[in-house]
Amino acid sequence: MSDHHTYKKIEVVGSSTTGIEDAIENAIAECNKTIANMDWFEVVETRGHLNQGKVAHYQVTLKVGFRIEGS
Repeated sequence: MSDHHTYKKIEVVGSSTTGIEDAIENAIAECNKTIANMDWFEVVETRGHLNQGKVAHYQVTLKVGFRIEGS
């Protein structure tokens, strides 16, 4: 067992038609399909897509941190 941990961060964008929290959950769920050892996320940007003056999609940029295997 290592006495330290090394981490990597990636940036992803999640989207949802229903809200910011769903956009975050959608992004994390997709990352969870291929990335092991995820430990945290940071919301770095929030934006949206408008259609005819109404919110059509919420978009959230996340930095997702995960521990490198074996560290």
